[in-house]
Amino acid sequence: MFTALSLGLFSVAFAQDDLINKVKDNGGESSEGYKFETIVDIEATPVKDQGRSGTCWSYATTSFVESEMIRMGKEPVDISEMFTVRMVYLDKAEKYVRLHGYLNFGQGGALPDVMHVLKKYGAVPQEVYEGLDYGTEKNNHGELESILKAQLEQVVKNPNKTLTKSWKVAFEATLDAYLGAYPETFKWNGKTYTPRSFADEVVGVKADDYVQITSFTHQPMFSPVMIQVPDNWTWGLSYNVPVNSMHNVVDAALTEGYSVGWACDVSEKGFSLKNGLAIVPEKKYSDMTKEERAEMFSAPKTEMKITQESRQDGYDNYTTTDDHGMQITGMVKDQNGSEYYMVKNSWGERENDNRSGYIYASKAFFDYKTISVLMHKDALPKDVKKKLSL
Repeated sequence: MFTALSLGLFSVAFAQDDLINKVKDNGGESSEGYKFETIVDIEATPVKDQGRSGTCWSYATTSFVESEMIRMGKEPVDISEMFTVRMVYLDKAEKYVRLHGYLNFGQGGALPDVMHVLKKYGAVPQEVYEGLDYGTEKNNHGELESILKAQLEQVVKNPNKTLTKSWKVAFEATLDAYLGAYPETFKWNGKTYTPRSFADEVVGVKADDYVQITSFTHQPMFSPVMIQVPDNWTWGLSYNVPVNSMHNVVDAALTEGYSVGWACDVSEKGFSLKNGLAIVPEKKYSDMTKEERAEMFSAPKTEMKITQESRQDGYDNYTTTDDHGMQITGMVKDQNGSEYYMVKNSWGERENDNRSGYIYASKAFFDYKTISVLMHKDALPKDVKKKLSL
């Protein structure tokens, strides 16, 4: 994951519509009990909709790249998420075959996957590559994933006792049929580009300038580590820091005008799409009364105290998994002074009590449920960069 991007890790293993169904009704009735004041609000491009596809990792980091263009003084481009998805499918397939099928293959990925494609292949505008050649108005990758996986399974069975080169041609033909052919050249704003030249000349974001940060105690602190989740198919590295350092570097980045890519778990009841909030109630949901459950999002309440040990327990026991990627674009505080991250989602312009298409995530939720964050290395505080030898 964050392989999401290649540095480190991130992934979404479920079809996105299933994930949305799990969280859309959390928290009971919407309420007016929260009053927020904006602290930081970094400019971002419009909210998009990943549809019925597990490609949040591409939407999250692509949005992050678009915000980086704005930060760099460039006119942002609506970058094609599906071009990135296509190239990741190709590279992941090759690795899957080389490992005789012992690699997770599916729609999920990591935040750094976008940087992997940006560096290796480039980028194209959305208008050039929509990735909808199978006839729907929104992404729906269930059939595509099934066919691609079936092809690879037959390849690794090796019925000819030796592999031919034709399997790659057949695999790419499937991608052509569903997502569209590879755009060798295209015209944009009156000029002809290749994906490589468009990334270099127009997007201008250098993948090597970005790092992924994580926080787990089963690996050494202040060292590059591989986040051990199924969708970190590139085996990319992230920098491991204590959890308080992880949210401190995010705060510092936002304060300096840098947005942040975020890989996290959203499967628990504290993540409410309806209410536009992500919190960690002090009492476990299973221990709440019916009335307490109905009042979870009625107004700010005391949250669970998150420690390095409790977040590690969540990872170790599978209650914290790498199931979603989003972009942190700012901070707000409630009427009690508690701070939350302003998080841009990719489930469309869904209305809630706060900001359409966004979620406000408490610091407790961030500390508890974060898998990793992606940011420009210059956004790191000097003391952290020194400890990480960056």
